Formats: sequence, C-alpha cells, structure tokens
Amino acid sequence: MESTKNVTTTILDFLNAINIEVIDTVLTDNTFLPGLQLKGATILLDRTKLKYPGDILHEAGHIAVSEKHIRPLIGSSEITDDWPPDGEEIAAILWSFAASHHLNLDLNVVFHPNGYKGGSAWLIEQFTNKKYVGLPLLEWMSLCNADQFPKMKKWIRD
Repeated sequence: MESTKNVTTTILDFLNAINIEVIDTVLTDNTFLPGLQLKGATILLDRTKLKYPGDILHEAGHIAVSEKHIRPLIGSSEITDDWPPDGEEIAAILWSFAASHHLNLDLNVVFHPNGYKGGSAWLIEQFTNKKYVGLPLLEWMSLCNADQFPKMKKWIRD
C-alpha cells in the first residue's frame, strides 16, 4: 500500500481537479472524524490529526452527492439535524468507492476497519463482487450510468 503521505496527495490532487476545495487548518479534537470537518462545500483538513486519509474521500462524497443549494449549508447551524439523509449517506459511500477505483487506491484506504460502524469488510466484499448498493441513487443523481459503473459521468451533482 502507498504511504499515507502519497495517498493523501493523490486524494487531494483529485479533489482539486473536480473542484472540491480542501483547506489546511488547525482543528479541535471535537470533529466527527479525526482531522476533518466540512464547512459548506469545503473540507477543512488538519493533517496532524488525520488518522485515515480515505476519510477525506468519504467526506468529499457527502459534498458531491448533496444538492447544490444544500452544499453551502453543510457544517453550519442552518443544516437540518437529519443531514445527510440515509440515501445520501449510501450514495456518498458508493461515490467514495468510485473515486477509490478511479484513483487505483486499495479499498482498505477508504473502507478501513475503524470506519463504517464495523461494516467495512462487508462493503469491500460487496464492491469487489460488483454489488453496488446505492447505484440507482448515483444514476438518479445523473452522476453515472449503471451499466458503466464505477466509471462516473461527472463527480458532483448539479
């Protein structure tokens, strides 16, 4: 597996290319994922606290699959308590798989054993066997064609 630094660089270069902004900053320890926080359509990154570089892709997936008018509200007091809705959580997981595939990353980078409420191994098994839970959602969002997945038509929902 690539070094953590190389994986992080690969992910950040990809996000820059698809116009998801990542800002290096200092964060408190009070974040949902270590070293990461979403603020609008931007990912705030504290590299000194980041434990799993693949988490950056999953957080980017949340930005990518959210509706355009919702993205500026992410991470603010204006976002609803039920964000992200279950469908968008599933879509963000599958989006991060597609991004991992696109970047030729080992699936264990994103779906590490300490994430996904203990379901990482199951997700890797499903994706390895081409069982793409949530694929109709990504297709409905016009991000891909189901018959060509994991190739994406575009990376950010309109």
